[in-house]
Amino acid sequence: MGILSRIAGRKTYLDTNVFIYALEGFPGTETVLEELFKAIDGGSIQTVTSELSLTEALIKPIQNGNVQHQAIYEAAIRSRKGLEVVPVSRSVLLEAAQLRGTTNLKLPDAIHAATATLSGCAVFLSNDDQIKHPSLELILLREFITP
Repeated sequence: MGILSRIAGRKTYLDTNVFIYALEGFPGTETVLEELFKAIDGGSIQTVTSELSLTEALIKPIQNGNVQHQAIYEAAIRSRKGLEVVPVSRSVLLEAAQLRGTTNLKLPDAIHAATATLSGCAVFLSNDDQIKHPSLELILLREFITP
């Protein structure tokens, strides 16, 4: 079963590592992420991420002085047909505080999970198996990696 069939018809949250793997390349994920982003750009699936994803993704390019990669991330992590980039609002921060206070989630992960739930996502796509939330199905990218 492919990634699109796993998330079909369900709003899906994209963790930062999805963008990093897609734009930096991660062995075995090229085909699945190309398929995913074509579906996003075509509007056949609905996805969400937080503006926090842009911040996290920009750290390495800034550290490396890679202006080209900075521009690529800024262009990729923006709202468009099948992707909604949600601001880190007060309601997100309050929900993240609740999650952080009741789970072992780190604050950035709590902000991602809060954004996902407040945006009505049913699925959380990541390669981080530490993200746990009772109302989100965690789907790991590694399930789709081809050798």
